Amino acid sequence: MATPVGDEVRAEELAKADRLGMALVRMNKMHACVAAHMSKSGMDKASFVLLANLSQLGPSRASALAEAVFSDPSTVSRQVATLVKDGLVERRADPEDGRASVLAVTEAGARLLRERRAQRNEALARLFTNSGWSAEEWDQFIEYFERFVGDYEKALPYFIAESGLGPRSEGENH
Repeated sequence: MATPVGDEVRAEELAKADRLGMALVRMNKMHACVAAHMSKSGMDKASFVLLANLSQLGPSRASALAEAVFSDPSTVSRQVATLVKDGLVERRADPEDGRASVLAVTEAGARLLRERRAQRNEALARLFTNSGWSAEEWDQFIEYFERFVGDYEKALPYFIAESGLGPRSEGENH
């Protein structure tokens, strides 16, 4: 019996999704390796992600930072305490509500981010140039990758809810 065209398309899409998913698994494995090395040098990956996001957000309440990284506020609070202790983040009075505080990256935190970013950029530039990517291929990859990451970011809350890993809001049907 012939397979309907709709099922063929779905099978092809699922095969492509599997290839991408497996590439992401491989990439995550490499990120875990980098995270292990970062941890040995004094900063775990989760703390670094918080620091980078806080830098991007600007002074923010802990709840806003937790939301930005799709994490639990109590978990973020513990990680931020370490960043404060290490002098990478400071608590300031909230200009809109003096009873509350906002978190802000210190100069030491900003310097660490600049240093790590420069190291990362140097490593990526070497990777692309030493692997024979043309300038056009590199530009195309960046364009598509930025698009993918943006779309993935937007879809992440739905992926979490659909997988049963996070709460669903009342009446949500995804």
